[in-house]
Amino acid sequence: MAFIEGFVTAIPTANRESFLDHARQAVRIFQRFGASRIVDAWGDDVPKGVTTDFYRAVEARDDETIGFGWIEYADRATRDAASEKMMNDPSMAEIGEMPFDGKRMIFGGFEPVVDQGDGGKAGYVEGFVGAVPTANKEKFIGHAAETAPLFLREGALRVVEGWAVDVPKGKVTDFYRAVKATEGETVFFSWIEWPDRATRDAGQEKIFAEMQTHMKDNPMPFDGKRMIFGGFKVINEADA
Repeated sequence: MAFIEGFVTAIPTANRESFLDHARQAVRIFQRFGASRIVDAWGDDVPKGVTTDFYRAVEARDDETIGFGWIEYADRATRDAASEKMMNDPSMAEIGEMPFDGKRMIFGGFEPVVDQGDGGKAGYVEGFVGAVPTANKEKFIGHAAETAPLFLREGALRVVEGWAVDVPKGKVTDFYRAVKATEGETVFFSWIEWPDRATRDAGQEKIFAEMQTHMKDNPMPFDGKRMIFGGFKVINEADA
């Protein structure tokens, strides 16, 4: 079973190039530790919400941009071994200091419960984080599996839904607080890969109109008002 390490970060906008350099240096180390794919995306169309949003999730300031990214591994054992190596390998120092406040970064491990599409070189990503009643896991998977083909039909390259299995609670921020998760709820970390924003915008417009009818027969099994979402430009992507 594949495994995903997901991240959301607040990055000083002025540090974009420093962040990109840092991400590129990290790629070779993550790959050496077993990562099969690494993606970093830069906030491009990230709305502010009434109840929750990506900005509040990481306590972003006015001069910061949201970063959304993930690392894919063959399985959780490979991820766990990689995490241990990162804590003890001196080569990690080669990456240098993080060009953002790591204390506000939210992260965690997720099991992909839906993974549809052949993938490809993605230029744009639509990212989502939400909270689902744990008892609704199978309903969530069924809902996601039924809606994914709609996005693929309109040009999406891949649709992935991740179910939290190793998500820590933080001192300052975390995925739970990001979506106001309550006891009895599990966090999901999901994304849709598109070739570019134009394809995403056109596809999204068609799908949203169709989803109004689709939702009557297949309603979301979670509180959509607390889900956070946004569009991101892919600025760093590497495969093993």
